Amino acid sequence: MSEILNSLNWRYATKKYDASKKVSAEDLNTLKEATKLSVSSMGLQPYKILVIENPELREKLKGAAYGQAPITEASQLFVFAIEKNVGDKQIEKYMQNISETRGIPTESLEGFSGMIKGFLSGLDENGRDNWSKKQAYLALSTLINTASLLKIDATPMEGFSPEQFDEILGLDKLGLSTAVIAVVGYRHEEDATQHYKKVRKSNEELFINL
Repeated sequence: MSEILNSLNWRYATKKYDASKKVSAEDLNTLKEATKLSVSSMGLQPYKILVIENPELREKLKGAAYGQAPITEASQLFVFAIEKNVGDKQIEKYMQNISETRGIPTESLEGFSGMIKGFLSGLDENGRDNWSKKQAYLALSTLINTASLLKIDATPMEGFSPEQFDEILGLDKLGLSTAVIAVVGYRHEEDATQHYKKVRKSNEELFINL
């Protein structure tokens, strides 16, 4: 069995974290770099990722996550926040980044820029935000899978109030809105769920070969 399959079988949605164990700076940088490299539709990355370690801030966020202990027990909290109503501003900044990174004039990117603008112009604000949330979830998946390869536990979480997170973190002022969160760290030996057998559909039930 390959390393990735071993790692994915090893991982689970950790319920109880060992607060005494911290993810090293080196591993944290790897998680961040991998998440930065995540697939994103058209490469736009219409989100920001907050990595929160501050204990007082996390205690406030715990209240906005219905008191879930991993918010404060895990090593770090990742908050994926979309850029609301993504549009021309983000596209133009992206074109400039491509130009500088690849050493090509921005004029040569007008076709690509027009294609992205055309796609987004066909969506209303709610549609744009939903599309951006999908991109944030792709980045979340990269974080979770990379953590498993490093034998770092990670738990994606949707049980929280986005409005309260936005208020506590001051995201409204930045034009951002919380989409999804995750914690990373190390499982506590008392977390009984680590011993549960993983339950998934069989290949026959899941896949359709045509």
